[in-house]
Amino acid sequence: MARVKIYSTGTCPICDNTKSLLKKWHIPYDEARVDMDRGLLKEMLSVTNNARTVPQIVIDGKWIGGFTDLTELHMEGELDNLVETSA
Repeated sequence: MARVKIYSTGTCPICDNTKSLLKKWHIPYDEARVDMDRGLLKEMLSVTNNARTVPQIVIDGKWIGGFTDLTELHMEGELDNLVETSA
């Protein structure tokens, strides 16, 4: 199981961008499709304090936010502190 989890839908281009960036940065992730599983939607709402948009990103059980939050963490050099990247 990956340390990063992305709550997404199949029709979300920002979700696709998020997954592409994580692949580029060699960060493994698990995807939770909230449009296909109501249980995952309930889980996302619980973990994210009722966030209604996707993607929502969780690292080691800690909610970090969405795409913008992920890129800000990366630009500030803090993402490496949260996940171990592998080449």
